[in-house]
Amino acid sequence: MWGTIATGLFASTAINAAGPNGLFYGNPLLVGIQALAVIIVAVFAFVGSYALLRVINVFTPVRVNAKEEDAGLDISQHGEAAYE
Repeated sequence: MWGTIATGLFASTAINAAGPNGLFYGNPLLVGIQALAVIIVAVFAFVGSYALLRVINVFTPVRVNAKEEDAGLDISQHGEAAYE
């Protein structure tokens, strides 16, 4: 995320003549575009991950039940005690 936003801050036509300047070189629009891109990608990743976890949860539970969680996952999942 920082790298994407930093591109909007530090981009310079002195380095890449084909690209635009960033905020520090007189183009505040580029940092806005880069920040919007970060937000769009974060929302896409969240929605995609949530949808995949919901589909996986249909076939196999993603979370253990409360009784197994209280007993400890070492015992309920592996049949071993981690601590005495």
